[in-house]
Amino acid sequence: MKKLLLVLLAAGLGYLIFWPVPVTPVAYEPAQGPGPQGDHQDITVLAEMEAILLPDGAIGPEDLAVMPDGAVYTTDMAGGLYRIDGAVPEKIEELGGRPLGLKAGPDGALYIADSYRGLMRWTGPGTLEILVDEVDGAPLIYANQLDIGRDGTVYFSNSSDRFDPETMGGTKPTSVLTVWEQSDSGYVARRNPDGTIEKIATGFVYTNGVALSENEDFLLINETGRAQVHRLWLTGDKAGERELFLSNLPGYPDNLEAQGDGTYWLAFASPRVPAEILMPYPFLRKVLWRLGPLVRPAPIHQGRVIQFDENGTILRDLQDPEGRFGVTTSARVVGDAFYLMSLDGPSFGRTAAENLPPVP
Repeated sequence: MKKLLLVLLAAGLGYLIFWPVPVTPVAYEPAQGPGPQGDHQDITVLAEMEAILLPDGAIGPEDLAVMPDGAVYTTDMAGGLYRIDGAVPEKIEELGGRPLGLKAGPDGALYIADSYRGLMRWTGPGTLEILVDEVDGAPLIYANQLDIGRDGTVYFSNSSDRFDPETMGGTKPTSVLTVWEQSDSGYVARRNPDGTIEKIATGFVYTNGVALSENEDFLLINETGRAQVHRLWLTGDKAGERELFLSNLPGYPDNLEAQGDGTYWLAFASPRVPAEILMPYPFLRKVLWRLGPLVRPAPIHQGRVIQFDENGTILRDLQDPEGRFGVTTSARVVGDAFYLMSLDGPSFGRTAAENLPPVP
């Protein structure tokens, strides 16, 4: 019996030490968060929002786009496209894939960052076309969010060149893989009006939201895996330079939405997780991954969005400790309504914009 126990113990230790895993962690020393906090925290608006269900059990209204005619669109995890500005979401078309970021272009088309198929363009039922499915000769395997300049230049993020969204069965596990590994293969590229494509910033741990400044002289870039936002200068004396804009954030940033008035909404997919304490220890992170899904790090459902200006001053900090909408991905005021979107929930939130706390 003793020999059997020793054999089982040896087998267990061997599994924890040597069993192959998809992650190859690198050492990283995160700042002890949380960092920038809003002075005007509000815990009522998100908690009291109306939950608007997608029809037919659909889930995952990740982002929203406002078209030139004022129509507001979102998508679901299975690729359904919906008009959502009415009382009940109206399904327009089955696009397929997994649409994430959405943006209306100056040409009136809907541009889509599809995590399975790349950068896409849609002008009505039956018109979906792929614009970009490779960059520098390599497949675009994880398009995430985008923004579009007034001249039609499309800026888009690729979250990872290591793991595509189908790794381990879906978008969320892939983000966890990338953050847990701390691989920096994420990048931002742009599609110029003449159709040429170029990388403009590289070396991110899970690139996510992107948003242009009002003057289009810089681009803000969310780096989910390092809980920070970068600023990439596009014009002027600093063109091509990158700097930290917001660092040591209290959560993992997802999408960025330019409000159109020089301010931005940033949604946190999750607060920072306690497992960050293991980031300096790659070996221990491999061991923890081998222990299985029940102990691996995962997003914490606590809704939170902040609004800030082009100086990085936080103007609003809206929180929902109950996390009613799951993994929070986007927020924005559209007309007289405020929207809150979700990666994995069956609904999105909507409330009157007048319910938002005043900007100080």
